[in-house]
Amino acid sequence: MSENQWNQIEPLLPPQKPPTGCPAKDHRLIINGILWILRTGAPWRDLPECYGAWLTVAGRFYHWRKIGLWQQVLTGLQAKADAEGKLNWDIHFVDGSVIRAHQHAAGAKRGT
Repeated sequence: MSENQWNQIEPLLPPQKPPTGCPAKDHRLIINGILWILRTGAPWRDLPECYGAWLTVAGRFYHWRKIGLWQQVLTGLQAKADAEGKLNWDIHFVDGSVIRAHQHAAGAKRGT
């Protein structure tokens, strides 16, 4: 993740050090590990050790998903880009109904 990308995402993440307990593993390292998994499609257990323990990275990903953090980050980034005039909603809006499904997913009878 580039420095510019990190500077945009960092304010949208929870505090690095929670009010109680020990500090969480570095958010940037965790996100880079998550991005590696998403980019490669590898299972969590194959995450390189440079990103930390796979269980920590996977746990943070699933926890953030559960509390809706990924949606908050997306909403925040969209709001910022929209305020800066960088979004054209006519172009950047994708409607799922225009995505064609594979023929096997379309409900066709088998063996015809």
